[in-house]
Amino acid sequence: MSSEPVSRSRRAPRRGASSRADAVRRSFDSAKAALADSNLRDVHLSAPTLRWGLLAVAAGAVVAALVTLFVTGFDNEKGLEAHNPGSPLQPVLDKEFGTAAKGDCLSWTKPDRSDLVKVNCSSKHMFEVAADIDMSRYPGKEFGPGSRFPDSLRLTELKEEHCVPAVQKYMSGRFDPRGKYIVGLMYPSPDGWRHGDRTLRCGLQVAASVGTPPSVGSATEHDQSRVYEAGVCLGINQNLPTDPVDCAQPHAVEIVSTVDLGPHFTGGPPPKEEQDKFVEEECTRTSTDYLGGPDVIRNKTLTLFFDYIDARSWMAGSRKLDCMIGKGADQEGFAPITGSAKGDILINGQAPVPPPNNGRSTPVPLPGAAPLPPQPRPR
Repeated sequence: MSSEPVSRSRRAPRRGASSRADAVRRSFDSAKAALADSNLRDVHLSAPTLRWGLLAVAAGAVVAALVTLFVTGFDNEKGLEAHNPGSPLQPVLDKEFGTAAKGDCLSWTKPDRSDLVKVNCSSKHMFEVAADIDMSRYPGKEFGPGSRFPDSLRLTELKEEHCVPAVQKYMSGRFDPRGKYIVGLMYPSPDGWRHGDRTLRCGLQVAASVGTPPSVGSATEHDQSRVYEAGVCLGINQNLPTDPVDCAQPHAVEIVSTVDLGPHFTGGPPPKEEQDKFVEEECTRTSTDYLGGPDVIRNKTLTLFFDYIDARSWMAGSRKLDCMIGKGADQEGFAPITGSAKGDILINGQAPVPPPNNGRSTPVPLPGAAPLPPQPRPR
């Protein structure tokens, strides 16, 4: 069997994409304008000033990268084949994959997933089956006997047609497209296809830029918020955040804490302005606790970032947001940081220089420069 991780969308797929892109560009333009101000580059900018543009651009770029990955598929052209140890050259149908049904969880350790097994969902697993769909029951010749094995683009189309609605049904309509899970597709290997297997298995897996991180527990029982533990650093690629890395490696942001909005907002989706006020207060407090002082962020020329929970994510049950610290790049995205902000850090390979206490930096005069003489007033 093979696996086709599926395009992740931080907003509703396709519909409204252009308007969302416009909003992203407007947000980023505002952030970029703030960064371009020479009086602000070396000071701690407020989170509302920068976070939307940088986080929106980061999310958009990660989505684009994931869509490319998911459409491309995997490098193994032979697909995933299970082999009988006694006859290693004779491919056989994978019994574990062939019997996986709704609610089953699957795991593997080998890169080609040839050791795939069913496990209890309370254990670590890579994939949770939401539906198994026998395509041989569909009319037409596309999935009939002797039909051609579908290419990666067709598999992605099948995922959109069948797996996205199947996952929504499995999650009782409460799937968060911006959350920790993405819709996934597993399909027979070319050998299984030749043997007549036409069953697609739709499900959920943890979102990541590369690979498939393990999950514990059923997705149907989890808050789907995509959050990390305090102290986790998210790597950087083309100035944008990626997956968790050691903080000694270049990274875009460091997680300070996680804020649970559930106890504070008990009704419907709270307005963004109310979220902003509550989350910024919590992030400011927890960042001080995490770093050991109220001036650390400013002295290290960092910025406090956080996102917000939109109505669709709120209705899906997501209630948590991460507080993050990072450094906005002069052009776009984030600057690379090495080291945890709890200790010494380098930003773009240089130690940060604390700004003056007045919060504004005064340009150093050029050698030999002198103030202009008094100018005559116009009459």
